[in-house]
Amino acid sequence: MKKILLLTLSLLSFTKIYSQEIIPLWGEQIPNQKVTQEKETSVEKTIIWIENIQKPTLEIYLPSKKIATGKAVVICPGGGYRGLAYDGEGTDIAKWFNSKGIAAFVLKYRVPASKSLIIPHEAPLQDAKRAMRLVRSNAKKWNINENQIGIMGFSAGGHLASTLGTHFDSEDKLSKSDIENISARPDFMILIYPVITMEAFGHQGSRENLLGMKPSQELLKYYSNEIQVTGKTPPTFLLHCSDDKTVPVKNSLVFYEALQKEKVESEMHIFPKGGHGFGLAIGKGHLENWTDNLYEWILSLK
Repeated sequence: MKKILLLTLSLLSFTKIYSQEIIPLWGEQIPNQKVTQEKETSVEKTIIWIENIQKPTLEIYLPSKKIATGKAVVICPGGGYRGLAYDGEGTDIAKWFNSKGIAAFVLKYRVPASKSLIIPHEAPLQDAKRAMRLVRSNAKKWNINENQIGIMGFSAGGHLASTLGTHFDSEDKLSKSDIENISARPDFMILIYPVITMEAFGHQGSRENLLGMKPSQELLKYYSNEIQVTGKTPPTFLLHCSDDKTVPVKNSLVFYEALQKEKVESEMHIFPKGGHGFGLAIGKGHLENWTDNLYEWILSLK
């Protein structure tokens, strides 16, 4: 009984030290959103799956000060712009970053499939920009370097991350405040089996959820991020598997080629097997080592 009590007290102490905080992304007035009867849903089976996000948030994971590197990453889970695979491509990744002394922020962003949105395709990027600005504005409070904050995304979340990395200076249709004057440019990008293009070799479900069934050529071009790369695009880490049947590896290849053309520092890892949606890839052979490659790359950034 005494051992159980001691273990319980130990766990409570651990939870207190490493507890996470969830903060709203916006104030009471969320831009580009109307009031509907729609409700957010969260289902936990093999993964935690969230749909119809009404109040976007940031879930904060901070490493202990003893091992903190000053680096931070905002994480965008995937889900085809239909919902969010919140744990396997979000909170699980954040915990891994913490083990390496890197602060992590899981972004629960609004997905265009929600009927609460006024201009659906604009909402994810609005949330990603806001997340970057919030983290940067609180850098001192959270013990991070405001010039070492990256964006990470999986699958459709990779599309959102790469959209931020190529459209960070696009015009904001927001009422101006101090936080909107803060740069939304990520200092680096991490794209894991990302959707990149809105062309035929992209991901049809993500394209339809983001842009609708009959998008204009202007929107298709705007969100085909391989076309939007410039010399200002942040250094980028890419990971994909050749046997990915959901999002073809060509998405990463064309983005890498665009980065190289613009002389943007970039590193790409293509594994022969692993498919799609593998997250940390625990138990998937040498693919499981991709996080080591990522960590070494992050440390190499100046």
